[in-house]
Amino acid sequence: MSYAGDLTPQQAWELLTTDERAVLVDVRTDGEWQQIGVPDADALGGRAAFVEWVQAPSGRQNPLFLTQLAEAGLVPGDERPVVFLCRSGVRSIAAAQAATAAGLGPAYNVLEGFEGGIGPDGQRGHEGWRAAGLPWRQK
Repeated sequence: MSYAGDLTPQQAWELLTTDERAVLVDVRTDGEWQQIGVPDADALGGRAAFVEWVQAPSGRQNPLFLTQLAEAGLVPGDERPVVFLCRSGVRSIAAAQAATAAGLGPAYNVLEGFEGGIGPDGQRGHEGWRAAGLPWRQK
């Protein structure tokens, strides 16, 4: 594994609330933040960043991803835990791998993401950050 590991939403929340150096990075798109909601950074003392992994509508990787992480205060070698979150826990793996390769972290992926995979009813939201009852809000 080329990043520190996977965390359930509850484990991610525990790390974020017990380690004051840990930061949450939501790597979804701006459209997802606006339409679906975001983790409530106020509950974390503001220790959250919103940095797109891919850009909409092209779906191409954000070429400024590492630069934007640095602008959010994440620098190589500071050993600050970074918890990456996306919609369902796929893009956040790639983000955690890229961060680790750049010397950031330990970097973690949140399993199930913010709203999880598609359930038997064809909808998301049955698992993930929101379904676990963790703090979130509309952006």
